[in-house]
Amino acid sequence: MDRTLRVARRAFVAVALTSVAALATACGSASSTAASTNAAPAPSDSTGPSTTPAASTPAAAATTPAAPSGHAPCPTRSLQVKLGASQGTAGSIYTTIVFTNISNATCTLYGYPGVSLQTARPHHQIGKPAKENPATPRQLVTLQPQAAANALLRIVEAGNYPAGVCGPITAHYLQVYPPNQTAPAYIRYTAQACSKPVRLMTVDVVKPGSGSS
Repeated sequence: MDRTLRVARRAFVAVALTSVAALATACGSASSTAASTNAAPAPSDSTGPSTTPAASTPAAAATTPAAPSGHAPCPTRSLQVKLGASQGTAGSIYTTIVFTNISNATCTLYGYPGVSLQTARPHHQIGKPAKENPATPRQLVTLQPQAAANALLRIVEAGNYPAGVCGPITAHYLQVYPPNQTAPAYIRYTAQACSKPVRLMTVDVVKPGSGSS
């Protein structure tokens, strides 16, 4: 992990220990806070994009090699996928993507999720998908029912780039592929993004826990 991400991870953990309750309250009113989604289908027409991920870009899917033998990988339908606590630093936002096993069976996560910013209905990818941060070794995370895992996501503010380079556009969702899955989950997330091929996001490997401590 580069120096910026190391500092951000330490700061993120320290702040989360003392302020996770306040952050949870703030989530209801923050414009960039995302609502959770339990599975691959997107919200209905009255609340958001359609359930058809036809516009998904293959490059946004997770590309992690197969996990070691053991319990089966967690399918998207068995996971609640949402954003955890967030912290802003100079020009970036650090947040966690939290994966909770809502099934009755133990399953595993291994490697990186695939993450991209998306328009509202119909779904279209905005800019480039998140780049995998290779600094942290992959580890097999075994999720008992109701257990959680998380991946740290860094989102650079689109305003850091000149308009001509960025092509400002509003994102309304994060599309998330759990590791080794081809069905995405959608998280409501409203923020300024770049329509041009600018990579705003970096994602870390999945680790045990919710990332709030």
